[in-house]
Amino acid sequence: MNVLVTGGSSGLGAAVAERVAKDGHRPLVIDRQPPAAEGGGWQHCLADLADRHAAERAVHCLARGAGGLDAVVTAAGTDACGRLCDVQAADWERVVQVNLLGTAAVVRAALPYLKAAHHGRVVTVASTLGLRALSDATAYCASKFGVIGFTRALAAELAGQVAVTMLIPGGMDTAFFDGRDDKYKPGPDAQLNRPEDVAAAVVFALSQPPGCEVRELVVCPSREPSWP
Repeated sequence: MNVLVTGGSSGLGAAVAERVAKDGHRPLVIDRQPPAAEGGGWQHCLADLADRHAAERAVHCLARGAGGLDAVVTAAGTDACGRLCDVQAADWERVVQVNLLGTAAVVRAALPYLKAAHHGRVVTVASTLGLRALSDATAYCASKFGVIGFTRALAAELAGQVAVTMLIPGGMDTAFFDGRDDKYKPGPDAQLNRPEDVAAAVVFALSQPPGCEVRELVVCPSREPSWP
């Protein structure tokens, strides 16, 4: 199984790629940085998902090089914390470009390959903040609310052709929070999921038999404050 993973060089994306490889499948990574040493043998393509044309080229390059695609996991994501009037417009828009428009661009480019695979699958990565609004997170909430709407519509559109799963993860112990002001970082007592555990849920969705779909998955720490 050829599994295209965006953001596959770090965080949840890297955990998904590692789990896919461990299970004997082939991860194909799109990221702005190459995979780390343990994933050095994975096929990858460097691209900024804020650039639609670069995202499309990366999908086609990897799919053709691997002889097709069986699944896509859109794990790439970014954020720009702060009040709307304080976040630079370019930074705010980049969050939507990467998280929402980048997701759509990758899926759009991958669809011909997924349909040709007959049992192709898509897993998009939303967020608990795609269902619950939070102050100082207008860009992130807008993008993830958009991913949820996009994914639910996509599932209806592709019913019987390509399986579609939406993952809604809570907080994870990754570098996603690095570089933020302390007030936007999880507190010292925060319980965060290991990305490896969330990746296992992704692979569970990918491993369903033909005709069976896990449409939506919420995976969060047991004390996740943003869910329900």
